[in-house]
Parts: sequence; structure tokens; C-alpha cells
Amino acid sequence: MRPGLRWTAVALGVTAAIVSAAGVGIGAARAATPRAQQVATRVSSVRGPVRTAVGPWTARTLKRMTLRQKAAQLVWPWILGDYVPEGSMEWARLMQLVLDDEVGGFIVSVGSPTEIAAKVNALQRLSKLPLLMSADYETGVGFRARGPYFVPNEIDLGGATNFPLQMALGASRDSALAYQMGRATAREARALGVHIAFGPVLDVNNNPNNPVIAARSLGEDPASVARLGVAITRGLEENGVVATGKHFPGHGDTETNSHLALPTVAVSRARLDAVELPPFRAAVKAGIGGMMTFHGILPALDSSGVPATLSSSVLQGLLRGEMGFQGLIFTDAMDMVGVVQQFGARESVKRAVAAGADVVLMPKDTKGSIDAIVEGVKEGRYTEARLDASVRRILALKERLGLVRHRLVSIDSVRVVVGDSSHVDLARRIAEGGLTLVRDSLMQVPLASARTAPRVLTIIVTPRGDLAAGPAFTSTLRASYPALRSELMMPNVERDGGNVARLLAAADSADQVVVASYMIQTSESATATAPGSLPALVRGLVSRGKAPVVVAFGNPYLLREIPDARAYLVAWGGSTASQVAAARALAGLVAITGRLPVSIPPLAPIGAGVSRDIRTPSIP
Repeated sequence: MRPGLRWTAVALGVTAAIVSAAGVGIGAARAATPRAQQVATRVSSVRGPVRTAVGPWTARTLKRMTLRQKAAQLVWPWILGDYVPEGSMEWARLMQLVLDDEVGGFIVSVGSPTEIAAKVNALQRLSKLPLLMSADYETGVGFRARGPYFVPNEIDLGGATNFPLQMALGASRDSALAYQMGRATAREARALGVHIAFGPVLDVNNNPNNPVIAARSLGEDPASVARLGVAITRGLEENGVVATGKHFPGHGDTETNSHLALPTVAVSRARLDAVELPPFRAAVKAGIGGMMTFHGILPALDSSGVPATLSSSVLQGLLRGEMGFQGLIFTDAMDMVGVVQQFGARESVKRAVAAGADVVLMPKDTKGSIDAIVEGVKEGRYTEARLDASVRRILALKERLGLVRHRLVSIDSVRVVVGDSSHVDLARRIAEGGLTLVRDSLMQVPLASARTAPRVLTIIVTPRGDLAAGPAFTSTLRASYPALRSELMMPNVERDGGNVARLLAAADSADQVVVASYMIQTSESATATAPGSLPALVRGLVSRGKAPVVVAFGNPYLLREIPDARAYLVAWGGSTASQVAAARALAGLVAITGRLPVSIPPLAPIGAGVSRDIRTPSIP
């Protein structure tokens, strides 16, 4: 961005409490710094829950729009947040989306914070109407806005704050932390020029074999998911970002990945009312501004066999009618097999609009999707007035957010807000509060002190290519155990089991063994969470008298595949905060207080958990 670009009301999009608020926020860590004071005085606020009341600009703009321009407002393509030179083919493609197709917004994916902000500004400058920018921010802005690893040296190039997976909040049971996470996410999002967060996940994960939701959920208890989901929602909405509950009306009870196939949730309406729907109802009551649809069939709501995304009964009858939701309805990604396999891409777009969707997200063909929406009107599938209702909501949100007057962000503000030390500290507190010691029958946690058992072996179990798996955990644990050794295991590429013998031999000379697993549930086989050699490794360690402490950074249900593990700690994701928290807990530097927000049948019920205090330093 050019030096000297003036500050705007949307530069950060935070509330006036940016300095005065206690706890999380710039003011908590930097209120005394001249730079923070400068930011606070130059940034005005977007207060309260994001509403979509129609203003004069919205009415005038809608009246002037052609049918095709209206259709384009509903189509939001997917873009990366990477560096794109102006003379490149990719930039020419983006210019076409904005100048020729006149899309209404984008979903912005991975990239470094400054590159995302710069690209968003460039697109906003091109567009005749202000653009709405959205992103998947389930675990904060760091869920998408982080720099890459520099591969030769494995250097983490940093980025936005990345919180643990949502289920860590479920384990902590702390709605105050949930609110603060939403608030920090909103502040960082608006600093990048992003207005809509696709989160929180409100799915009740009551199926341990779910290959796509799992620890993205807040848990399996509807009341707890509702309470914590509302707290995240308020944190986002009260700080100028639209929260989007997903995946309506519930993606938790399925064993099919909707990215790859069409799932069915074949339960009764009474069960839906009791389990799946309460978090969504609570979020609507709390004023959530967005809802994302589920690409899955729910026969109890629509017997026609179409997914919820394409069902008027679900979107109009249930969500708009029964629940009274007035915000934006987003489809889940329209390039997913779960929605296009029945009718094809163009017909699916028409059906989504007819069903009541306001935004067609991530279609395979942007221009073709706009054409399809126009065709739907001309074919009598829906009226132009129906289209106007969605366009009016979209334009009204742009007006409400102040984008009509100020649509650019200051690149200088990114470093002040994104990755702020107080946000990083919040991530630490969430990670520590969620640590859940499911079992510890041999009293192995915390580990014995380095004076009595100095030789610790960590075995990092990871999918191939996950450079972030292990470094933060190992380096933090090594601070307490200087003689620590670390080995790597990749079960998905070591199916011959040859690596098991090598690791067992390495364990023979260790006083303590820690197995840290970053394996996640797979869409190919939800139950095969520990393929091939990992169960064999755990069994072998137990049989040799080297019972390991297993730390699950990936799939929390891993215990079902390694029931021989005597000590099992769940850390809810492989973020840096989660890795550091787990290592410090093993060293006795952090208390363990979390409780399972899900059951691990048949081994552990919901609510299970063993508490551990901070280890009292020994007196020489």
C-alpha cells in the first residue's frame, strides 16, 4: 500500500473499547505505547451486533441495478491471500471478476496478513461497489492468515493469532474465553479488511466417526455448544464482524465427508429439535448475522432427498420461518461433491437461490453461476423480487459496515493489531484451560523430574509434510528436559511397520516416552485414525515396560485405536499455543483442569478428566 494512505473508520473496525477494555485487546498490552494511542485515536468504531437495516444508499443502489448486476452480488468466488503481481495472469483473472463480472464479495483463503490486506485493498479499489470480504476463521484469523514455513530451515514466518480448535473451549467450559476469542478474531479480521467470519461451528459432534467436524465442534452436549457458540458469536458481532453459524441445520451426526459425497442425517424431527437445532436457535436469538448451510440430506425436514442447501423447507420454512432468522444465508462451498453430484453445478446454483440462499459461495464457474441465476429468473424458477431480497440484505450490510464511505484498510494497522501479544496470551489461556487428561492410571503426568528421569524420548506422529507438527512441543519440553531426544513417525507412509522396530529400540534407552500424535480423522476411513504402525508401536512400548504418555493434538478419539495407552492427554489441535501448553503441562508447569466435551466410546464418558496441579518445586 502506498505510504500516506489516510486512516479510515474501517481500518480496524473495532469498538471504542480498543484501549479501555480489560483483558483481551490492544489496550491490555499496549495502551501506554504511543503507537497504540495513535491507532486508538484515529480509528472509529463499528458498534454492536452487525444489523442489516436498509439505508438510503442501499435503496438507491438497488433501484439502479440491472438483473445481471443483482445476480452477481450473490456470487462470491474463492481467492488466495497470496502475492499477485499486477501484470500476472492471476491478477487479470481477478480484475475480470471485479470489473466484468461485478461480484458482490469474496471468500479469502490462505496468505500472510499483510499480503491479504494489500490484495483486499487492491480489489476494493477496482470495484464499483464496495466488496464484502469473508473468510474461514474457526480458530481465529490465524486459521487462514499465516505466513508459510521456509522449508530448507523450517522457519515459521508467523502471522495472525491461531487459537486451539473450538473443542478446547468445550473442554474448558469457559464462556468468557469464548467471547474473548470472538472479540480478538473480529479485531484482527477487520484489520485485514475481512468483514464476515465463517464461524462459530455450531454442529453438535455426537458421532465419534465424523470425518469432517470432530474437534472443530464445541462438543456433543447441545446446551454447552449453544452457550459457548453464543459467546463466540457475541464476541464477533459486538466488534464489527458478522458471525456465521455452521453448518445449518447440523453436520455433527454423519460419517460422510460432504466434500466428497452426499451425507444423510437420518434422525427424527424430535431428535433434531433436541440435539442439532438448539445451538442454532440460540445463535439466532443472540443476533447472529450469518448462517452457512449443510450439504446433506435430512429426511425429517425435507423428504424430497435434496441437501439442506437446496431445500426451501430448511432455509425458508425452518430457518427464516420458524426461527425468524433475518441475516445472510450462505451456502457452503458450491464446489463440494455433496451439493453438485445430484444436479450439476449450474442447476445447483439455481436451486440454492430458489431455496432461499443469499450468497452462492465458491462456485466452480463464477460467470456461469451468475448466468444461471439470471436464467432462473427468466425461466420463472423465482422472481426478480426474490433476488432483490438477497441483494438488499447484501447491500444493507455494506452500508451498515461503513464500506460506502471507507472500504480500504491501513497496511500500517496490520502489525499493530494482528498477532497482538494480548491475543497470543489469550490463545495460551484457551490452550491451557482446555487440556484434558482423559486417563492416567499409572500417575505418569506430570512426567518425573529431569533429575530423576532425565532421558525423555518424544515420538512425533504426523502425516507427511506437516512441518508445524512437533517443533513447538519438542522445544518447549526440552527446556525442562535438556537430554530429550525426538523421533519422527509417519504411519500413513510407513505401512510395513519397519519403523516400529527402530522406535522400540530407541525407547529402550529412555526413562520416559511421550507419543505426540497429530493424526486427524480421515474421510476415507473415519475409524482408521491410527493407521498401521501406531497401535503396534503403543502395544510394543507397553509390553517392554515403557508405557508411553500419549498426547492427542489431532483426533481426540484416537484412544479408541490405542486402548493400551495408560496415559492419554488431549490438547485440541496442533497450534503453537496447544503444543506449548501440552509440553508445559507434562513438565508440571501448567495445571490440567479440562473435561471431555465428548464421549470416547466405550472408553471414556463425556465429562471425564483427571485434574493435575502445578508441580511444587522441590527444595534442595
